[in-house]
Amino acid sequence: MLLEDKDRIFTNLYGHGDAGLKGAQARGDWDNTKDILAKGRDWIIDEMKKSGLRGRGGAGFPTGMKWSFMPKELKDKPHYLVVNADESEPGTCKDREIMRHDPHKLIEGCLIAGFAMQAHHAFIYIRGEFYDEGSEVVKAIEEARAAGLLGKNAAGSGWDFDVTLHRGAGAYICGEETALLESLEGKKGQPRNKPPFPAGAGLYSAPTTINNVESIAVVPTILRRGGAWFAGLGKDEKNTGTKLFCLLGHIGTPCVVEEEMGISLRDLIDQHGGGVRGGWDNLLAVIPGGASCPVIPKSVCDTVLMDFDSLRAVQSGLGTAGVIVMDKSTDIVYAICRLAQFYMHESCGQCTPCREGTGWMWRVMTRMVKGQATIEEIDMLYDVTKEIEGHTICALGDAAAWPIQGLIRHFRPEMERRILDYRKIAKAA
Repeated sequence: MLLEDKDRIFTNLYGHGDAGLKGAQARGDWDNTKDILAKGRDWIIDEMKKSGLRGRGGAGFPTGMKWSFMPKELKDKPHYLVVNADESEPGTCKDREIMRHDPHKLIEGCLIAGFAMQAHHAFIYIRGEFYDEGSEVVKAIEEARAAGLLGKNAAGSGWDFDVTLHRGAGAYICGEETALLESLEGKKGQPRNKPPFPAGAGLYSAPTTINNVESIAVVPTILRRGGAWFAGLGKDEKNTGTKLFCLLGHIGTPCVVEEEMGISLRDLIDQHGGGVRGGWDNLLAVIPGGASCPVIPKSVCDTVLMDFDSLRAVQSGLGTAGVIVMDKSTDIVYAICRLAQFYMHESCGQCTPCREGTGWMWRVMTRMVKGQATIEEIDMLYDVTKEIEGHTICALGDAAAWPIQGLIRHFRPEMERRILDYRKIAKAA
């Protein structure tokens, strides 16, 4: 069963309508925002908890609970909302569509979320390559200001609130929330140790909440239609609502689509992606949640559902829902080697396991591609991924290790075949 049009949140996802304020208002954005804020902070946070919304940036942490971690009272430091628009995960391109075609959903969401956590200012940190998308967001901010929806007495609510867009310089590591804060403060983008967590000491050491673009953009619709409505969509109470999925790779129609959480991977690809190139039986593997998630083979893809828990059960993850489809023409070992190179390049170098380990893994993987390795090195490679995973300040070490773990878990015979073939060729020579 596919998502019905009446339950779609992003009604201008493909840019068929006006992205400006008039077009957004015609689609229901900024409708009685004042009345939503008038219900109070506790009501807003309670409704977000009832909705069951989990962060759409990859970690999947409950959004309402995250908001509730902010201090209840304003003290000597202001509160801040920071929106993570540094969409740098390979295979992921959902947030850019929101910023290009539905930026007012994001801006209105910032106001409501900011009010709920007593923040008077929000910062949207966008990756530098998203120049046009950033320009659309700036335009939306200016339109909202001119209409009295931002600034003093925002939307007539009595709450002063403004939004600033900050352009990054294209560093993948700045997608990690504390590295993002460092960059936003004008420092080198390197992750911070936690604790303290951002809710206690975030931007400028003030209480801060960091949310993904999609997580904030769905807030106004959830509050207008009710947390129970959103919770009624999805597979179960832990995987509720709708989700933007990016479909790319060896399929008929690469796209970004909004669907219900828990849709089967096969339905997602067949119904929205135009099917696998050459038919479903030509499928080799899928990376289901952006490049950092472990690859899963066709045998798993046949039945797996697209939600946090179902993918975790098959030793992968929903992540950002960037679905990378690979048919049987794919050199799967080279594909994972290329990802290893990416993570090596993007490591900030702060943690020794990541700084040294990502380079070591890439060098071994380049030999694995050619078969210039030994069978024993496959186990050594796996052991090293386990030494990196969970031993770094941020999750980049994990992100570098997981694709290789998935490769060894499901495609070890292919790695061994290359090694044996190379031996035969070398012996014959």
